[in-house]
Order: sequence, then C-alpha cells, then structure tokens
Amino acid sequence: MAATDHSNNSYKNRILASLPKAEIARLAPHLSKLPLPSGTTLLNPGEEIVYAYFLESGLASVVVAMENGNTVETGITGNEGIVGFPVLLGTKSMPTRTFMQIPGDGYRIKAQHLSDEFERPGKLRKQINTYFQAHLVQTAQTAACNRLHDIAERLARWLLICHDRMESDEFTITHEFLGHMLGTPRSTVTLAAGILQKADLVHYSRGRIHILNRKGLEKAACECYQTTRNEFDRLGI
Repeated sequence: MAATDHSNNSYKNRILASLPKAEIARLAPHLSKLPLPSGTTLLNPGEEIVYAYFLESGLASVVVAMENGNTVETGITGNEGIVGFPVLLGTKSMPTRTFMQIPGDGYRIKAQHLSDEFERPGKLRKQINTYFQAHLVQTAQTAACNRLHDIAERLARWLLICHDRMESDEFTITHEFLGHMLGTPRSTVTLAAGILQKADLVHYSRGRIHILNRKGLEKAACECYQTTRNEFDRLGI
C-alpha cells in the first residue's frame, strides 16, 4: 500500500499527533493507512514482528492462549498507543497474539523504519517509552484483577477501558467474545451483563452494548480501573 503525505495535526493517534514537524516528516513516508476490520491479526505469537501499528480508531487486544484453547485478554491498545513496540526493546517476537477486537483503522510501519527513528533522540522515543510504562501497569493490574475480583466488577472495568478509547457510547461485542477476553464462560458473562443492565448502567442487545450511565459504571467497577486510569493520566496519555 502506498504511503500518503500527512500533516501531523491530522493524526488521531496520540503518539503521532504529539510529534514535532521534523520527526513526523521523517516518519510520514513510511506510514501506510489501512482499514483494520474486527478479527484482524496484528501480531502472531512466536512470529517475527515485521510491522508496528499506530491505531487511529478501534481497539486491539493482547491475548494469551493456553494449550487447552482457553484465552484471556491481558491488554488493550487504542489510539493512545502503538502495537508492536517489543521490536524497540531488542526482541523480534512475542508469545501473545494481538488482534483487532473492535474494528477501526490506523497506520502501519515497517519495524525497521520505526526502530531507526526510535534510535534518534527525540519525542518519539519519549512518547513510546511513556506508553510502554503505562502498558506495563495496565497488564499488571489486569492480571491482579482477573485473579481477585468478581466478574461484574471486571466487566465494568473492561467496558470503561473500551469507552475511554472509543468515540461512541455504543459498540459491538458478543457475550462469547467477552468470555474469551475475560477468561470466563459465556454464561457467566451473560449473568454479569444482566447485573449491569438491571442497574441501568448499560443496555445490551444483539451483540451491541450501549453505556447508559458512565459514573454509575465507574462505581460498579473494581479499583483496578481507577488505578490504571490514574497512571495513564499521570503520564499524560
């Protein structure tokens, strides 16, 4: 796909939008805009990372799969971050899969081009390092949450994390998919969604969730949402 000429103030990805003209001018020739449908795999477990992605819209999930086929989500990336940053840490692959959970679009860049720019002193390096710190906190908090909190609290946390990165109060997600993300049976997710719906916090119908009461959902979520949100705010993400 051919690269396009871009002005940095047109970017919705927060890392790209923050870069000074000189840095974005070096990156722009290597950025390719592309649609990212739901289910699109961005990083495969164990495979060499050839591209990194700056999302403009939609959400990508980092998922751990067990030998028995069970999966659980350990991280989410939206337009605040980057998918594929492990290549900047001197590694070529990850044992996790990253794929588009909610469809959107973004920019793809060859890992080598990104690494070359990352090695230059500048804002790109600072912004990606800052995002890496935030992502580590998100991953650690998610691990604790999955072990210690009940499914309704975890579902509320997950919905808030998605809502922070979406431009709409409504998005498409099935109970089956939520079960994979939260590492719990579909029936348990259905029960948790019912609890939130009875409290008039969300409305769920035919795979679409509409957030009705954001503040109420925050109260229903466990502490993990606010802990992660506070760190992102502290880091200016």
